[in-house]
Amino acid sequence: MKTPICRFCGNTLQRTFANLGMSPPSNAFLSAVELGQLERFYPLHAYVCESCLLVQLEEFETPAEIFTDYAYFSSFSSSWLEHSEHFATRIVKRLGLDEKSLVIEIASNDGYLLQYFKKQGIRTLGIEPAVNVARAAQERGITTITEFFGSQVATALVDDGEQPDLICANNVLAHVPNINDFVSGIKILLKTNGTATFEFPHLLKLIEFNQFDTIYHEHFSYFSLLTAVNIFRFHDLEVVDVDELPTHGGSLRLFVRHSGQATPSENVARILANEREANLEHVETYSMFSGQVEASKRTLLKFLIDAKNAGKRIAAYGAAAKATTLLNYCGIRTDFIDYIVDRNPYKQNRYLPGCHIPILDPAAIARSEPDYILILPWNLKEEITKQLAYVERWGARFVVPIPRVEVL
Repeated sequence: MKTPICRFCGNTLQRTFANLGMSPPSNAFLSAVELGQLERFYPLHAYVCESCLLVQLEEFETPAEIFTDYAYFSSFSSSWLEHSEHFATRIVKRLGLDEKSLVIEIASNDGYLLQYFKKQGIRTLGIEPAVNVARAAQERGITTITEFFGSQVATALVDDGEQPDLICANNVLAHVPNINDFVSGIKILLKTNGTATFEFPHLLKLIEFNQFDTIYHEHFSYFSLLTAVNIFRFHDLEVVDVDELPTHGGSLRLFVRHSGQATPSENVARILANEREANLEHVETYSMFSGQVEASKRTLLKFLIDAKNAGKRIAAYGAAAKATTLLNYCGIRTDFIDYIVDRNPYKQNRYLPGCHIPILDPAAIARSEPDYILILPWNLKEEITKQLAYVERWGARFVVPIPRVEVL
């Protein structure tokens, strides 16, 4: 077996960040017919590069295999739509965008974000490799090309005279196996005085709040600001500002420009200082994470065992990618959880990869009246508890597994 290599700096990867065993691709949902067929399982082993400190997984499936027909539609989360509309409104004012401007979003999904720029009369272009998801955006009237972004696509767009004032790349950097080609493409495509924004879960929060279930095969990399700054600097781009966001359990929004175009804000220095204070410059910090993960597994299993021994019925909400990681790592199947509900029709009447728990419409909760509802996308717990407020009628209680098991 060959030794993995860092996807940014090329250093040999030898130090473990978290080893979650064997797991199937997170969105490889199964039909009833497929339950008896062979499933793909790959090591879910996150390493930290001892040279550049990038936390990363090996690449077992190409982006084309993972994303060409994709199960995630951003518009099914109302809180994510609110987040996106708020960003669009603020960034238009901040950058002075108007009808002469161009906004390009990379991994534009179903048009969830670009629709809010379009409403303000701003020209938009989406780049989305998943044909089924891109079709939903096109039906919204969002011009979308179905490509994987990189330097080649960037060069073709520039040759066609398309250089955006704003590039948005929300929660896509983690999905890119070839980081250097992707960031090189940003450098090529971005207008001289343009801005690129990137959102991604903050590695510091992943460690502090034990968010190991956000590790899955389609997330190839996990970023601190320290590492992100170095990656952009390598490509002659500069992080000029950073926002801390509550999304996905704690994210960063980076504002990136061509080097020398702006002076970095104090936010950049402040967050870098926070990371240094948390010892993210020292590789030993990363090695300690595995112990937290193993303790969480034992705690969750103890809760489920005690509940089942007491005769309680347990359902779960949200067939998110993090659900596949958590349930497969912990070995949780229908002996603990009767079913999972999800609002996305694409996932309903299918089965979660690996653990084969059925995925139903949310109305199943009212029909079966479970005692506990395990919220798997814990980052949306406020939104979900509001949706399911009616379960109070029969005394059901919500449970979140991360950062620790908590009965609400």
